[in-house]
Amino acid sequence: MLLQFNFKNYKSFRDDVTLDLTATKISEFSDRVISIGNEKILPVAAIFGANASGKSNVQEAFRFMAAYVEQSFAFGGESVDKKNKGRLLKPTPFLFDSNSANAASTFEVYFIDGEEHGAKTYNYGFVLNQNGVAEEWLNYASKSSRGKFKTIFYRNILDNELDLSGLPTKIIGNIKVSLEKETLIVSLGAKLKIAKLKFVRDWFVNLNFADFGEPLENLMMSRLMPENFDTDENVRKNVVKYLSAFDSSIVDFNIEKFPDDKDKDGRFKIEAVHKMINSNDTASIPLNNESAGTLKMFSLYPVLNEVLETGSVLFIDELNARLHPLLVRSFIITFLDSTINTNHAQLVFSTHDSWQLSKELLRRDEIWFTEKDKDGVSTLYSLADFVDEDGIKIRKDENYEKNYLLGRYGAIPSLKVLNMFKEE
Repeated sequence: MLLQFNFKNYKSFRDDVTLDLTATKISEFSDRVISIGNEKILPVAAIFGANASGKSNVQEAFRFMAAYVEQSFAFGGESVDKKNKGRLLKPTPFLFDSNSANAASTFEVYFIDGEEHGAKTYNYGFVLNQNGVAEEWLNYASKSSRGKFKTIFYRNILDNELDLSGLPTKIIGNIKVSLEKETLIVSLGAKLKIAKLKFVRDWFVNLNFADFGEPLENLMMSRLMPENFDTDENVRKNVVKYLSAFDSSIVDFNIEKFPDDKDKDGRFKIEAVHKMINSNDTASIPLNNESAGTLKMFSLYPVLNEVLETGSVLFIDELNARLHPLLVRSFIITFLDSTINTNHAQLVFSTHDSWQLSKELLRRDEIWFTEKDKDGVSTLYSLADFVDEDGIKIRKDENYEKNYLLGRYGAIPSLKVLNMFKEE
């Protein structure tokens, strides 16, 4: 489970940023807090804020980190210079001051393994500058060490330091010979089948991201079928049951496969089968003709099913887009309900839907805000840590939504009348 994500100098976030999913000592909804080892962990983090305040950049920072971990084995040496130069990932720093524009970007996570694997806590991070990896580290703490971390490896290019003492001795030489300045030790070690490093790499691989503010990604997700959807009737029945949470008229799907010489998997024509009024008959329409909300929920099914099965983390940008607030709430409750979310999956989402900003749904430490100042610098802060102008923390009995819309927590747009359309 994800405990904490830290980053610095990425897009609109110039300074140190922390998204913390460890539970504070507040009392509300204590039954939903997940205990693993010595940690108390939250299943959900909701990020609210104005347009262009940096909400999406929190997810994009994590997505960049995961992508670099997964792909950096292909970066470095001749593969970058000749074949894959265009694929080399580089972070986008804060560009509105000269110091940050030329500075390195930092990415770091803390996550914990399950009790069945010893409840070890891992701390992994790296620093990227224009030349590649400037620094990288991996530490772990056992359940019995009470938070005292041991080094698995540490790398610092500027200080010419490379400590691989926590790795198998027989493989250290291979790492030293193969390591490129653009390549992460974790990525290289996973390819060399070093168990500790493959475990960390795979943790990132198992993350899921969905950006419903990106039209191309939205389209691609809507065309993905659930696994075995075309061959397993039980899978189709589960999808029907899932969609019936908001549209009970869909009773089945028709699936027809068209062989394609260019695509060995072929293509599929999917129709949604609807029951007809005052009749036992049915009518079918192409799935693409369904509403945008239905298509979004259909596209969310595969990733939701996967994260609930694997207990991984799902990041969704603009969860509220094209969905009714009650349906959004039902989706969130899926992660909050321990009888459904038995494998401790986590949801991190951004939204403009202030109706979800409710003490009846979320704990104060599950609520986060992004705000951008006059210089274009974004900040991220939790409602649990927020203090009002009198230095008093927010109470659990407050009307969060009302106070947020009144501007008492910040993170709302500064609105002006659109008088450019007014005739002189």
